[in-house]
Amino acid sequence: MHVPEENYYTKDHEWAQVDENVVTVGITEYAQGNLGEVVYVELPEEGQKVTQNEPFGVVESVKAVSDLVAPVSGTVIEVNVGVLDEPGVVNDDPMNNGWLIRIEMDSEKELANLMKAPEYKKLIEKSQ
Repeated sequence: MHVPEENYYTKDHEWAQVDENVVTVGITEYAQGNLGEVVYVELPEEGQKVTQNEPFGVVESVKAVSDLVAPVSGTVIEVNVGVLDEPGVVNDDPMNNGWLIRIEMDSEKELANLMKAPEYKKLIEKSQ
C-alpha cells in the first residue's frame, strides 16, 4: 500500500499534500480499497469555507456512504471536477488524479493535528 512520506494523514483516511499554504486533499489507497467501487462524489463549491475535522463532502460506493473530513481549516480554492464527472478515478488513482479539493489553509499550526506517514501506517496496520 502506497503511503507517501511527504503527505499528512487523518484518522478518517484522507491525505493532505502541502505546498506552501495550499493543501491538496484526497482519500488514501486504504480508504478507496475499503470503500470498493466509488459511484458518486459530492464536493463543496470553490470559495466555501471548511473546518478541520468537519465533513466537507461525501463519497458513495457500492458498499457505503462516507463523509469526507477536512484535514485543515480554510477556503476551497479548487475542486477536481474530473472526479464529479468520473468518480471511478478515485479508485484508479486516489493519490494523484483522484484528488478532491485544494484548500487555502488558515493556519499551518493545524498540521500538527495530523499524522505523518509512519503513524498513519501503524493506524492502517491495526485496522487490518
